[in-house]
Amino acid sequence: MADAAAGDGGRDGFARASWVNVLGNAVKIVVEGAAGLTFGSVALVADAAHSIADLVASVVVLVWGRSSYDEPDDTHPHGHERIEPLTALFVGAVIALLGLNLLYESAQGLVYGVEVRFSPLLFGALAFALVDMYVVYWYTMRVNEELNSTALRALATDCLNDIYTTLAAVVGIIGVLLGQPLLDPIAGALVSLLVVYQGIEIGSENVDYLIGAAPPAAKRAEITGALRDHPDVRGVHDLAVFYDGTALEVEVHVEVDGDMPFRKAHDIESELVSRLRALEDVGDAHVHLDPSGIGEWKDGVDRIDGGIDDR
Repeated sequence: MADAAAGDGGRDGFARASWVNVLGNAVKIVVEGAAGLTFGSVALVADAAHSIADLVASVVVLVWGRSSYDEPDDTHPHGHERIEPLTALFVGAVIALLGLNLLYESAQGLVYGVEVRFSPLLFGALAFALVDMYVVYWYTMRVNEELNSTALRALATDCLNDIYTTLAAVVGIIGVLLGQPLLDPIAGALVSLLVVYQGIEIGSENVDYLIGAAPPAAKRAEITGALRDHPDVRGVHDLAVFYDGTALEVEVHVEVDGDMPFRKAHDIESELVSRLRALEDVGDAHVHLDPSGIGEWKDGVDRIDGGIDDR
């Protein structure tokens, strides 16, 4: 989570965006469910049922996700940042399961057919659902431009999926109007594949955050470069970069002149930590200083004077 988003301001913005998702899904459920039950539209009832699961996911993010902004305490000395990718992982799992359910319903429609009584009110309900979800998506993304929350990004993706499934329902109603009701399950099947893919993609990203996976090689090179650019650094070794929640944690040993005064060495260490924390996505950094040339390291050393590159 970005440093600028920390504190009460970040928590409040997160809560507002989560509430908008909760209310947007609740209203969509009422409108689509009523229209679908009245006119026998399986597509609308299924879309409303889809939104029930979305509502549950939004409530989980609202109640649980805000905890990621809590300060470190005795039971969580490193903070609560991992709660956010955990909530996003839950949303991703819900999205994937909904996609599989939609695929099943579409297959049922293809095999057994669908029966829908056409009414202009069906289009009205779908138009409302489209506008409702777009507004929720737009607001969530706008808030998340500052927060960079993986949980809110997952909710925004879910809003897009709602828009896609609603468009599939529109295709189905048009099919009924044109005497081709099978257009409904065909469109639903195509959309369901996209929904499943997005759910798996969200889940995969947040599993990496939870298990402490390494970032891309380019980020490791950027961190090494930031350390090497310091005029007093003679080598870098035993570099470990991994996700702690959605932020990166850096642990590294740096070689400096072993004869320099202790206070100067302390100042260099502080400068290096500040350099690393200023990099995008880096949350915390731990730098250990070693006298150059003693060779007490696990990995090869990236020397300024042309030695071994540990990358």
